[in-house]
Parts: sequence; structure tokens; C-alpha cells
Amino acid sequence: MQQLQSIKQRFGIIGRSPLLERALGTAIRVAPTDLTVLIIGESGVGKEVFSKIIHALSARKHNQFIAINCGAIPEGTINSELFGHEKGSFTGATAERKGYFETYDGGTIFLDEIGEMPLDTQAFLLRVLESGEYIRVGSSKVLSTDVRIIAATNANLPDLVKKGRFREDLYYRLNTVPINVPALRERREDIPLLFRKFALDFAEKYRTEAVVLDEQAGMLLVNYNWPGNIRELRNVSEQLSVLAETREISADDLIKIIPGIMNRNLPMIPEKGSSGSGDFQEREILYKLLFDMKSDLNDLKSLVFELIKTNDLRVSDSHPLPRIERSLYSGNEHARMGGEKSVAPPFQGVREDVEERELEPEAFRPILLDNKSHVSYDSMELVDENLSLEENEKELIKRALKKHLGKRKEAAEDLGISERTLYRKIKQYDLQ
Repeated sequence: MQQLQSIKQRFGIIGRSPLLERALGTAIRVAPTDLTVLIIGESGVGKEVFSKIIHALSARKHNQFIAINCGAIPEGTINSELFGHEKGSFTGATAERKGYFETYDGGTIFLDEIGEMPLDTQAFLLRVLESGEYIRVGSSKVLSTDVRIIAATNANLPDLVKKGRFREDLYYRLNTVPINVPALRERREDIPLLFRKFALDFAEKYRTEAVVLDEQAGMLLVNYNWPGNIRELRNVSEQLSVLAETREISADDLIKIIPGIMNRNLPMIPEKGSSGSGDFQEREILYKLLFDMKSDLNDLKSLVFELIKTNDLRVSDSHPLPRIERSLYSGNEHARMGGEKSVAPPFQGVREDVEERELEPEAFRPILLDNKSHVSYDSMELVDENLSLEENEKELIKRALKKHLGKRKEAAEDLGISERTLYRKIKQYDLQ
């Protein structure tokens, strides 16, 4: 743990997420070896920092390190850049040139965006990984190199293998030790820490007071998906440091910088004539309420069916109950008052003309058959359930707050909504 904190301070890594610390722990353990490492993560999560950590903690730390973006080198020149070329090997080759594998012999080469590498270059790279040998472009002389390769990608390499755009043997050779760097949305507890660090850095850079977020702006920041990850968060922090008129950032200030911060991924159909944009967060509670009601209804149906089975209930053919398995009512059963056999009429479901018929009161009362005693049912009063969405929503919020002892963050997670929406609903229903 002490070594982990030391590495964080040395390389400026902010965060205490378990996923982040797991990735750092793997990098620290694999660094002293010469194993090939594949760093997997979305764009902007800091994959290059992990490659520098591995190099700095390895036996090659006194030798050179270079980071190469495979997607930024044209396909026609990448072989020359990596392996070098001989004079006159192609148009424009006026002199021989050493490639990176020759120049950085004994060091570490970080190949970023490895999924963008052309197929012929992948074959040359596989040979380097397996035997340490390569050939310059336009040469027939075999050269050798001793470099450690660290690769990184934001693409799904197994999918690229299926599509024939990446060599399967190279994938398994690179994937000796995979390190998964978590996206920013997977380590939301680190977002406030990162923003504070960036705000202090930019305050020092531009010689201004550091910006701070109010409660609602902080909740918006934490609940945003951050498709650009740490790079996007850093850019937002810099924009706020420069453009904000006040040093305390409100939710409105944040929306101006990130217009899509209020967008939700909740499936819904926009109303006719609407643009589809706006704040639909209150529907999240309604979805949750409807799902709970459906679950309760299914439980109630199961309970009724089980009671009918276990208590030998007989239902009239015109009884206004929902459709039930016919097998529950077919066959012979004991009569209530003697040992004679009687055949229960098969249950036909709800008749369309049931309301038009005059039925005896007993037709609506199930008969409980008990070997020891006869049990009759008292008359019941049907009470309409409160179907007000607003009242049910209010009650659901009260139950969630009571369950989590007033902790709004945990209550919001249980309800499936954001803290900002919960905060607004608490004020709306006066649930302080």
C-alpha cells in the first residue's frame, strides 16, 4: 500500500478507486519482468502513464523510452519508421535510416492504438516479439533487437480478429499480461478529487483563484458519463477556470460548458411536437414505481393460485376471477355435506355476459373444503387503491430515505435516479 501511494505521488495519479488501484498493482508487479503488456482502456483514461510507470520500475529504466501512436503514422511509411530502410529502397529514400527498434535497443517502446497497425506490419512485429529479429525495408540482412514492447488499445481486439483486421497470433502474443484501465464513469468517486486538482493547477497557471463547485454542480459533474474521460474533465476544468465570471460554479454555469450534461440514457418516446430534449428525470421514479407494481401483482397472482391449490377451492364457471389453469378445477372432489362425489364444472374463464346475468351471492364466494371443519368467509369490503402517481412517488421516496437512514446518495441509487433529481423531489414534497 505504501509503494502504491508513492507511485501515485511520483506520477501525479489522483484517485482511490479499487479498479484504478488494481490496475496500478498489476503494473507494479509486472514492471520488473520483460513480459509483453497490453493496456486496455478508452481514449483519455491515461494509458501512456501506465506504460511510463512500467518502464520506470523496470531494469530498463536507465535506457530510452518512446511512445508511438500507430494510428498517426501513414500506412506506407510505418514499416520504415519502426524497422528502418536502406538507401534507394523506395522513392524518397535518399539515405539509409535506422528504425525505432534499432534506435531504442535495450529500452522500451510503447505502441499506442495497436489496433490501427496494418496487417503486414503486424507480421513483422510478431517476428520481433518471438525472436527479436527484423529486417530493414529494402534489405535482406537480418538484424536483432532487445526492446520491451508495451501495447495499448481502445478498440476491442477480439472483434478485430473476427473481422480479419488483426492477427490472432499477434493478439495472444501481446496479451501476455493485460491491464484494464477503468473509464472515468467507472470511478466516479475520483471525479471531485481530479477536478479539484485540475482547478488548482489552472489557478496557478493563470494566476487566479481556483474555481469551486456548488452542491448541484458537483452532483452533475459526478453523474455525467464523461465519454472523453480524464482528458475531457481536464478541458472542462480549464474552460471553467478561464471563462467563469465567478469562482463558485453553479449548475447553470456547468451546463453552458457541457450542454449534454443533462442527457439521460433512459428509453422513452418524445411527445409529439417536442424536440426530445429537456429534463425528463422525473420519469425515472415513475418507471421504478411501475416496475415495483408489476412485481407485486405477479407475487399476488402466485399467492392466489397457491391458496387455491392447497385449500381445494372450487370456483363457479361464472366466477369473476382471472383465467386460471383448468386442471385446478377438473376432476372429482368431496361435497361439503357428505361423502357423495360431485364433479366440479370446468372453469371457462370470464364470460363476456357475466355482468348481464343475475348471480346468486354464493356464486362469488369460494368454498373451502377442510377435512376437519367447514370454514366460511365473512363479507369483504373492496377498497380502491390509491392510483395517484404523485402520492405513490412521494411514498416511494419516503420509504427509500427511511431505508437508508436519510442518506440521499444511497437512496438515489436504490431508486435508480440521480442525487439532483432526489434533492429536487425532496424539496417538492417537503420531505426535509
